[in-house]
Amino acid sequence: MRVINPFKLLSWSCLLVLAVSLQTCATNPVTGKKQVSFISEAQEIQMGQEYDPQIVAQMGEYKDPELEQFLTRKGLEMARGSHRPELPWTFRLIDDPVVNAFAVPGGYVYFTRGIMAHFNNEAQFAGVLGHEIGHVTARHSVQQQSKQTLLSGLAIGGMILSPTLASQGESLMQGMQLLFLKYGRDDESQSDELGVEYSTMVGYDAKEMAGFFTTLDRLTGGAENRTPTFLSTHPDPANREQKVRQMATATQQKLRSQGKTTFDVGRNSYLRMLEGLMYGADPRQGFVEQNQFFHPELKFQYRLPNGWQTQNSPSMVQTVEPNGNAAIRLQLGQGSDTQAAAQSFASENQLQVVNSGQQTINGNTATLMIAQTAATDANGQQQEVIKIKAGFISYGGNVYMLMGLTSQQNFSRYESSFDATISSFDKLTDPNKLNRQAERIRIATVSGNKSLQSALQAEGIPSNRVNEFSILNGMQPNQTVQSGTLIKVLQR
Repeated sequence: MRVINPFKLLSWSCLLVLAVSLQTCATNPVTGKKQVSFISEAQEIQMGQEYDPQIVAQMGEYKDPELEQFLTRKGLEMARGSHRPELPWTFRLIDDPVVNAFAVPGGYVYFTRGIMAHFNNEAQFAGVLGHEIGHVTARHSVQQQSKQTLLSGLAIGGMILSPTLASQGESLMQGMQLLFLKYGRDDESQSDELGVEYSTMVGYDAKEMAGFFTTLDRLTGGAENRTPTFLSTHPDPANREQKVRQMATATQQKLRSQGKTTFDVGRNSYLRMLEGLMYGADPRQGFVEQNQFFHPELKFQYRLPNGWQTQNSPSMVQTVEPNGNAAIRLQLGQGSDTQAAAQSFASENQLQVVNSGQQTINGNTATLMIAQTAATDANGQQQEVIKIKAGFISYGGNVYMLMGLTSQQNFSRYESSFDATISSFDKLTDPNKLNRQAERIRIATVSGNKSLQSALQAEGIPSNRVNEFSILNGMQPNQTVQSGTLIKVLQR
């Protein structure tokens, strides 16, 4: 969690509703065929311009000048030779450990540091980059947005106050990503084809893109806490790898007949760019240990209910009861006054305040509030009443909003858990927690021919993480690696 205030509905909802009313017939830039479109290219670009700062604010950019420049340089090179070179293309490296890449309308493409860590050469990266550019050039994101326009605002709005809905997504932002990226099999196949075309066009061996699907499949098989969002948002047919390999082979054969004989892989050049890349979650932005949430950067801690699952994102920390019946969230409140923050929260979310009062929590000024949503919506229709117990706590120059949410009928069941968490908010003083640092990738050179497992263990990777790092390196643990081979390990 960073100091970001996300508790406002996304501002583009009105733009989307407007777009629905403007149905037109447009020519698909890739296929050349006419198709129904609710969104013009100008509106598409405007949508991307609306989304981009919100995505950056919610997820954060990862600052690595070399990787950022590489992503932008290759992205622009590929985009300028694509079916839509005129779009204002933008490429961003996102500070997220999950393995994911996604695009939004208007030419905005995002790669997480998690997926960058799992590529093992430039050609793998280029294939996925071409795939994401393909979603934009073929207007897949626009078509999906057209289909889901009316539902998206409702779903995103619902996630803010409904624990049941919230339990279905890891965070507000990841929920928005799922709406953007739930492509069908035909769209995926077309983007795979475009990924092969675009990456081959700039000189890479697109067969490596097919090989990356093996890494994705292995990740879904259970490397702890590394399940790739990429596969949940990009449906993966069983024969997808084979099809991509066949397409790449056919494309290369065609180019060879025209005199093109070599296609780049770029393994060592890519791996060297990963030196020092943050790997996994950043504990400086908060971590859970023994039913406690610790935030070294902001120097606070609080207790969590036993057995509840926690998801930490840049905009909120959400802890969900195992059955999804209740949630506890930490977010940044508005301003520096706890009473004003409580009033603002209730007003903006149209809550009915049951009671509110001042209190001190571990020496920190706080406003406690019980509130609930209305029993009927704006149209007078009955809706589930969500009841909230929130503490607005002044600490370190900020107001932290720590709140429990559940249905009205379950409130008495969970109120004691909400109270225990809110009352436990306190200053973090333990040096062991305050000094916790993120893991970072180190590129090591294998000395002598040996198995990957032996090479990893020689570089300090413990036996219980050998499988994880074999996936990270795109190899099998028992695979023989030659002397002088570069591999990814951890900084010591």
